[in-house]
Amino acid sequence: MGNESSKQKNEDIVFTDSVRSNMELLKQIFKNDETLTFREIENPMVPSVEFCLVYIDGMVNNKLVNEDVIKPLVDYKPEQRESLTLDILAKQVMLSNSVEQESDAEKILQAIIYGDCILMMDGFSKFLILNTKGWSSRSISEPENEKVLRGPREGFTEALMTNLSLIRRKIRTPDLKMEFESFGTRSNTKACICYLENVVNKDVLADLKKRLESFSIDGTLDVNYLTEFINDAPYSPFKTIGSTEKPDIVAAKLLEGRVALVLDGTPVVLTMPFLFIENFQSDEDYFLNYYFASFGRMLRLLAFFVSTGVPAIYLALTTFHHEILPLAMTMSISQARQGVPFPTVVEAVLMLLVFEMLRESGARMPGMMGQALSIVGALVIGQAAVQAKIVSAPMIIVVAVTGISGLMIPRVKGATILLRFILLGMASILGLYGYMYGMLGLLIHLFNLNSFGIPIMSSTYASTLQDKKDITVRAPWWFMKKRPKYLSPNETREASRSRK
Repeated sequence: MGNESSKQKNEDIVFTDSVRSNMELLKQIFKNDETLTFREIENPMVPSVEFCLVYIDGMVNNKLVNEDVIKPLVDYKPEQRESLTLDILAKQVMLSNSVEQESDAEKILQAIIYGDCILMMDGFSKFLILNTKGWSSRSISEPENEKVLRGPREGFTEALMTNLSLIRRKIRTPDLKMEFESFGTRSNTKACICYLENVVNKDVLADLKKRLESFSIDGTLDVNYLTEFINDAPYSPFKTIGSTEKPDIVAAKLLEGRVALVLDGTPVVLTMPFLFIENFQSDEDYFLNYYFASFGRMLRLLAFFVSTGVPAIYLALTTFHHEILPLAMTMSISQARQGVPFPTVVEAVLMLLVFEMLRESGARMPGMMGQALSIVGALVIGQAAVQAKIVSAPMIIVVAVTGISGLMIPRVKGATILLRFILLGMASILGLYGYMYGMLGLLIHLFNLNSFGIPIMSSTYASTLQDKKDITVRAPWWFMKKRPKYLSPNETREASRSRK
């Protein structure tokens, strides 16, 4: 997809039955690329026949090349010269686990680039594509951003086939389908669409394929390149496409009837459709006791409102609505603000920006140094600012509560920060009315967002009790018997075994 120009260019390439001319053609195509390797081979029994092995150094497993390709070809003893054909080489000589005869220039070039070997034989215009991939990749480990106390600790890597094998291990059924695509006119990055054939929402699958065909791009190095093209609301700060680095989460979403998109070169996998409530669901909600899981989920929902609204509400109460606060609290805040040169709104914006700078610098610094910088920086700057009468002590408390609450909901971090400043600005103009207008606008925006045809807020107005058992609370497994209807899966039969 998006490779029409490169495909058209490769269609003009025509290979012949001469090994020498084909070598010259490949050298011309890969001009100035010194990693391309040509290994000429000769069988002692048929010295008149030329063989040439073509591969890119660093992309192949040298042991496989030596033992599965070169050694069998050199040791082979044909009975007759005329019997030595590509079919015989493919079926009787080559020891590679995947051998394919190909004459299409596009497929041949992509095979070379992707780490396969190409075996050319004099007298044949077709080539043998041999699976010898062997580039280095990161080992499987727990994702840094999705650590859990209980549950699987495996995480995706940057290798596409490794990631697909992790998903296959979780869902061992032939109903799991994997369709390969490629993106980028230059990068030709491989991707895979995964779904359960008898469960997936067919409309979502068809819509995804249609969107993936609708754009063209030079290179696709991360899933966000694709996300911005296929997003339902590209100008909204809220996600309409899910993302994760954990195979167990992808497997669980596939079992609900969703679709996953795996891209080579990145450990992040996209899932769709995506619901707003998923921003507050933790990876380990389904591995902990349902009481604690439900309590934690409700805390995260509360943290969203606290993180976005506390600065605006504090500003509105201290600036416009003094009568709502108890007299003792009003006097305490007034006394703490004596000598502070800035109005409350400037004070709030200043401290929120400082907190975000500290958080960002701590995240970018290596290891324990970043954590120490965040903690020490916040303590030192906060204490110094209060003593210097630049900000008041109550504002430090408000910003601290806001920041800590925001750390509880990392999946909606960007939208939370933006919404926090919007509500703060509206509250500085209209007080509590501005805050309420802002929240009303937020609700209108959220209820108008869709994810591949499914409203992201559809879980909030679930029509049946069964559909409400995994939203704000996580019901026991024996209660969650069917897939949620609001996802419109193709099959809604019992999804978990009933409790005896």
